[in-house]
Amino acid sequence: MLYLLLYPLHVSYPPLNVFKYITFRTLLAGLAALTLSLVLGPMLIRRLSALQIGQAIRSDGPANHASKAGTPTMGGTLIIFSLLLATLMLADLSVPYVWIALLVTVGHGLVGFLDDYAKVRRRSSAGIPGRVRLAAEFAIAGVAALAIYLRPEHGGQLNMPFLKDVHPDLGLWYVLFGSLVVVGAANAVNLTDGLDGLAIGPVMIAGGTYAVFAYTAGHAKIAEYLQIPFVPGAGELAVFCGALAAAGLGFLWFNAYPAQMFMGDVGSLALGSALGIVALITRQELVLVLVGGVFVGEALSVIGQVISFKLRRKRIFRMAPVHHHFELLGWPEPQIIVRFWIVSVVCALLALATLKLR
Repeated sequence: MLYLLLYPLHVSYPPLNVFKYITFRTLLAGLAALTLSLVLGPMLIRRLSALQIGQAIRSDGPANHASKAGTPTMGGTLIIFSLLLATLMLADLSVPYVWIALLVTVGHGLVGFLDDYAKVRRRSSAGIPGRVRLAAEFAIAGVAALAIYLRPEHGGQLNMPFLKDVHPDLGLWYVLFGSLVVVGAANAVNLTDGLDGLAIGPVMIAGGTYAVFAYTAGHAKIAEYLQIPFVPGAGELAVFCGALAAAGLGFLWFNAYPAQMFMGDVGSLALGSALGIVALITRQELVLVLVGGVFVGEALSVIGQVISFKLRRKRIFRMAPVHHHFELLGWPEPQIIVRFWIVSVVCALLALATLKLR
């Protein structure tokens, strides 16, 4: 919005030429999203508290979580609003990829909102039926994946990390693959969101990492130099990713241990899907497994626990997701959170290395 209004004026006012640069607008979008989060956060906490929109704690969860019952939830609306406004102000809205990313994020946020609302209304940790939620997520992700597949620069080819000349063509199966990436990322972040600040830290790190991927994929000369697929317009997603990371940083101010509010499913599903759709657009889908290593580990711990119990009647972990296992081992909550963040940073650095190691 601001970009479309101000950049055309650079002919008369040369300083406005800075709006041409994605790097400048990414920085500005980050500052805008951070400011919005910090300013609106206290007001949202008061409003959620007044409406008695508090967190319901699982009866089978760790005993020390009982004290968190009633903490304002659905704080993810703060992240989505800050991300949405900053992106609309500073991204080039003539690029279709910007709208695809925003619509997928808001769509999953709406699904999460309905799930959170059901939990608050019932005063329990059970939201809308899982099958209904997954069906809605796959519908949103499927439409987005099809739109990306139909773009001439995409098709059904995958970009393989470390292998510059290997590009498997999935054909129309890419739509199913893309849907799985987005829905899988959304639910992996959702599973990780179990401790104060645990999920938002890796989300911010992954957002910053994909800002780099988006910028390099959208820059013809850099893409050619790094021998990665050039995706015209993908650079604008750096603005989106910068706003996402900064909005998350502002939310962390209120979500850090001990949390003043939780993001809820409205936040976790939206943020996870945002990372998934950016991974598809930038053609760095497989690298998401590495960038989101913490999320993958959390999801696999749940899957492994369920399979092991059904087949062997034995549990692999004391409790899943795996962060609860460490809680029951006696690790203090802040220690678990910071160590998971460290793992996330290492994963991000390894993922960025794939740009050069080919």
